[in-house]
Amino acid sequence: MGLPGSGKTELAKQLKLELESFATVDWFNADYVRAQFNDWDFSEQGRFNQSLRMSNLACLSNKDFVICDFVAPLVIMRKVFAADFTIWMDTIEAGRFEDTNRMFVPPKKYDFKITNLNAVHWATVIKNQLVYGTL
Repeated sequence: MGLPGSGKTELAKQLKLELESFATVDWFNADYVRAQFNDWDFSEQGRFNQSLRMSNLACLSNKDFVICDFVAPLVIMRKVFAADFTIWMDTIEAGRFEDTNRMFVPPKKYDFKITNLNAVHWATVIKNQLVYGTL
C-alpha cells in the first residue's frame, strides 16, 4: 500500500519476477482491476468496495503467492483486505491526487516499510524475508 506514485506497481512487478523463479504468483493491480470491473468510483465507499474486491480476488486465487497493489488509504480498508503480509511504500510526502492525500492514514501496522525507490533491491529483500525469514 501507499500513495499513488509511491512505487507500488513497480515493486509488485519486481516482486512477482522474484517469486516466480520458484513459485506460482498472481498479481492484482488496482488500476487493472478497476478497468476489468469498469469501476472508477473513488469515493470513500467506492474505495471500500475496491478493497473488498481485491480481497475476494486474492482469496479466490490458487497460487502460492498473491500480490495486490493498491492505495488502501483508510484503516478499515486494510482491515477488510486482511493481508498476510503488508508492505508500506512510504517514499513520497504526497501523491498526485489531493483527495487521496487528505484521506490517506499512515499505517501503524505493517510488515515492511520502504522509504526509497529501488524496486529490484527491495523485491529481493522482501522475497528473502517471505521465503527464508531473513532480511
